[in-house]
Amino acid sequence: MGSLLEGRAALVLGIANKWSLAYAIAGAFRREGARLFVTYQGERQRETVVELGRELSAERVLACDVSQDDELERLAGALKGDRLDAVVHSIAYADREDLARPFHQTSRSGFLLAQDVSVYSLVSLARVLSPLMTQGGSITTLTYLGSSRVIPNYNVMGVAKAALESAVRYLASDLGPRGIRVNAISAGPVKTVSARAIKDFPGILDFVASRAPLRRNTDPAEVADAAVFLASGLARGVTGNVLFVDAGFQIMGL
Repeated sequence: MGSLLEGRAALVLGIANKWSLAYAIAGAFRREGARLFVTYQGERQRETVVELGRELSAERVLACDVSQDDELERLAGALKGDRLDAVVHSIAYADREDLARPFHQTSRSGFLLAQDVSVYSLVSLARVLSPLMTQGGSITTLTYLGSSRVIPNYNVMGVAKAALESAVRYLASDLGPRGIRVNAISAGPVKTVSARAIKDFPGILDFVASRAPLRRNTDPAEVADAAVFLASGLARGVTGNVLFVDAGFQIMGL
């Protein structure tokens, strides 16, 4: 076991299965010595995440639907008494129909849903959890290149990620005086269950692997190690930033 996060307590939100980036991040945090708390959304996920939490040696597995204020308050209440040093927000959602149709046909309800779950959840988590970060710490979220460039079939989620990155900057400014750093990792496309909602996702993977400077796709372990860095003392001067972990694809024009 490593020691970059020895003695620190970390909360990871967004684990759905073993292919989740959140699962890879949680595993890397435990490898580096962190005390680990994880969450699940709803009874349908409970059994799976409890089992994964057991595999990760998580100290606690807690319920939290980030779209419900009362559940956010209960999460904070359940963690009260535990100093929190790191929070990982790996949560995003959009209706599959809104990903499949042209962006200008996005429904009002679908647009608001994507913003609520994918963006406002970070703001609300910062509000209820930052009081537990009594010695400062790190909040990290996950974003994607579709925030600043048009990615076919990413649509409403790209707009949500743009808002998420802006929220990172505003939160970094708000929380910086308390020693809390807020950053985002822009991961390259990874084969996750949620990525299947994006039409022709295999084609995106093939294109990125053929164009990225490293000529390959992103390994979840690389994203996890970047999250460890941001949560550790090595990144003590880093806040309000988007760290790209995408085999260099973001630098390419063609």
